[in-house]
Amino acid sequence: MLFSEACERNKQPIACELERWLPRPAQVLEVGSGSGQHAVHFTRSLSQLHWQPSERAETLAGLQQRIDLEGRSQLARGSNLADAVTLDVTGKCWPAGPFDAVFSANTAHIMPAAAVPRLVAGAAAVLRPGGLLLLYGPFSDGGRHSAPSNAAFDAHLRSIDAAMGVRDADWIVDLAQHQGLSPVADVAMPANNRLLVLAA
Repeated sequence: MLFSEACERNKQPIACELERWLPRPAQVLEVGSGSGQHAVHFTRSLSQLHWQPSERAETLAGLQQRIDLEGRSQLARGSNLADAVTLDVTGKCWPAGPFDAVFSANTAHIMPAAAVPRLVAGAAAVLRPGGLLLLYGPFSDGGRHSAPSNAAFDAHLRSIDAAMGVRDADWIVDLAQHQGLSPVADVAMPANNRLLVLAA
């Protein structure tokens, strides 16, 4: 089964922020669910959470395996974890929604830079009025990294693929505003990560 050390470390700090920001009940679309560790943890930790995980077609099977093994028991009161759906942010076939929130962790720096505007636009299209786009990960500000570790991570990503890299929070906010989303919060998280909160 797929496993991410980063997910294991950050799942509880993120859960605390989701508790703060999400309404109840909440219909949430997760973009790029990866190993599924977040999806399982959040639906076990937070009540009245209806979580829709998603992944690209080539990695969907590993995600669904975790959901089948861990996502059907010990869920919080009123919460459920749906079967994973295929989602490529550059495509046109997004789940219909409307969703109270779209959440994505550690995806913007992995996907090609050209795909990030599609992520923001797709999320904006499926959010209900007042819904939230929640983006977690490392971000820079005006081209300046907030920590040496983020600068090193950015250089490492770009050495693998020039289309990857730590994204600038100002750029994300600008993309969001062009889609009718407004910045609400920029929350400092452990290990020099942040949670960007944008509202429809």
